[in-house]
Amino acid sequence: MSRIAEAFNHGKAFISFVTGGDPDLDTTEQLIYTMEKAGADLIEIGIPFSDPIAEGIVIQEANERALSAGCTTDKLFEMVAKVRSKVTVPLVFLTYLNPIYTYGKDRFMLRCKESGIDGVIVPDLPFEEKEELLPDCEKYGIDLISLIAPTSNERIHMIAKEAKGFIYCVSSLGVTGVRSEIKTDLSTMIQLVRESSKVPCAVGFGISTPEQVAKYAALSDGAIVGSAIVKIIAKYGKESEKYVYDYVKSMKDALR
Repeated sequence: MSRIAEAFNHGKAFISFVTGGDPDLDTTEQLIYTMEKAGADLIEIGIPFSDPIAEGIVIQEANERALSAGCTTDKLFEMVAKVRSKVTVPLVFLTYLNPIYTYGKDRFMLRCKESGIDGVIVPDLPFEEKEELLPDCEKYGIDLISLIAPTSNERIHMIAKEAKGFIYCVSSLGVTGVRSEIKTDLSTMIQLVRESSKVPCAVGFGISTPEQVAKYAALSDGAIVGSAIVKIIAKYGKESEKYVYDYVKSMKDALR
């Protein structure tokens, strides 16, 4: 069983996100250990990029801080390889097509395998164009995580049927960011996913409170939180470990 499948085998999964290199790579490394200790079942690591089109202002600014601090894809791979020897949770990269193509598709996926990355999420890769990356992912055993948005409609069955790892159900239209209210009919969306796939599905985009986590994980197999964690890191920087631990623990506790 893959590490990603295993993450959903112990009740509802809590998936946390951190931008690699924000405020620096040493802090990112420690935050990954901290989030696992606090109960995160899977950790997404954002590869900093100058044009992250799916991200709201919070993660955009984190990308800028990481790039200014000198984070590169190579340095991130080196850090992940070090982390992998100490953590058991699955690690997934969130990135865009441009950084993968710039690095070289085959080389990128090989480095993912060598460093212990379990999957990749690529928000600007439409389902219809997934063959751009899928063969390279499959060659090295990397799950290409599918995203299903509120606008996917009749494409939901098609996307879910071919999904690997887990399915990222996007809760809201627009970019990432904390939302006080999510109006998407997620129960219908998840029901359609489940008609076509046994792959676990987790809800993300806009979730920031224990109440929201419990509510949306009740409909799905887990919840994903990014911007709220990145906001804590933006506020406390290199001193953010304790605050991230408390926050992640409160979110995981809401799922127990």
